[in-house]
Amino acid sequence: MDITLTSLETEHSELLKAKIASQIVSRGGWIPFSRYMEMALYEPGMGYYSAGAHKLGAGGDFTTAPELSPLFGAAICSTLIPVLEGLKAQGLPTQVLEFGAGTGKLATSILGRLQDLDFTLDRYDIVEISPDLAQRQQERISNATTERNISTQCHWLNELPQNFKGVILANEVIDAIPCDAIIFQNGFWYWHGVSLEDGKLIWKTGLPVEQALLPETLLNGNFSEGYVTELHTPANAWMRQVAHHLNAGLFLTFDYGFPESEYYHPQRLEGTLMAHHRHHAIQDPFHLPGLCDLTTHVEWSQIARCALAENADDVFLTNQAAYLLDAGIGDIALEIGDPGNPETFLPISNSLQKLLSEAEMGELFKAFAFSKNLDQLLPGFTLEDLPGLRGRNRL
Repeated sequence: MDITLTSLETEHSELLKAKIASQIVSRGGWIPFSRYMEMALYEPGMGYYSAGAHKLGAGGDFTTAPELSPLFGAAICSTLIPVLEGLKAQGLPTQVLEFGAGTGKLATSILGRLQDLDFTLDRYDIVEISPDLAQRQQERISNATTERNISTQCHWLNELPQNFKGVILANEVIDAIPCDAIIFQNGFWYWHGVSLEDGKLIWKTGLPVEQALLPETLLNGNFSEGYVTELHTPANAWMRQVAHHLNAGLFLTFDYGFPESEYYHPQRLEGTLMAHHRHHAIQDPFHLPGLCDLTTHVEWSQIARCALAENADDVFLTNQAAYLLDAGIGDIALEIGDPGNPETFLPISNSLQKLLSEAEMGELFKAFAFSKNLDQLLPGFTLEDLPGLRGRNRL
């Protein structure tokens, strides 16, 4: 992999690396991986999501489903509208809140589709921790007003409001929440943290992991010596907070991941941690801190349990292809494009292929949702979903 860096990029990464090294020294020569990941992604002015680098799209480090096609957002509207209409019937405002809105492409797709369907949305709130991305979102949504008057519905917040009633969206958010790495050695699980050796960031085993923090699968499974995986305590805490603050409505998220039995499979020897830089996947999480995105797959079973622990009525999990097809993405594609005109329909067909194909995003990416005080049928989740992850009594 040959990626030429500018002198400014190199300096930026070295400065953050030096700050991380200083943190390691100040803590006795070792920090948990979650602290490293937090600094690499979110250190003010230096982390990947807080330093102003171009991250999404063809010129960035990765491409998300909303960037591929507005059909993704349009299909989501099939799920949103029954929920919002149900809330409206109770005299409540129709509102959507999106966490981590990327470039704003999903927001513009949803707002445009709702307008096409003559559905009036009272508010579209965005919670964004990256100042750079918040600015890009505002610019994109503002530019959309050249043809549609939708920006007046949008507001940027610093945190999720309490007792929220509406729809909460999060596309590829949970995978970027810092996680901890752990390693199986001599019959026990240990924290797998970060240390220094000759000025280089390296893996180093720490203290044993408290058993109360370990999922039952890891306590009772048969794992080989040196097996490495992740614990998602911060992501689980975030899920509980979101579920706690959602008073009535729906939470809907899309991300790559597995249920517990697949996530902690004995053959998944090195976990799911991965770095990304300019559309290259990189195994070494210490490569170019501040310039690389760091992600892990989502462990959906514990995410579902966290929602249920905060009184969610029901949880749903299915793969992205099944969700989009059930939400009517095929009909929407025929609605906006003419299959008889290859010049205009071929780009639509190509984007559908990427969203739905098992070899692309269709299988690995999942749609997860939970509802609270909601009676509406949810298009996208009317088909049988993945075993063991629907309903309080099937976990």
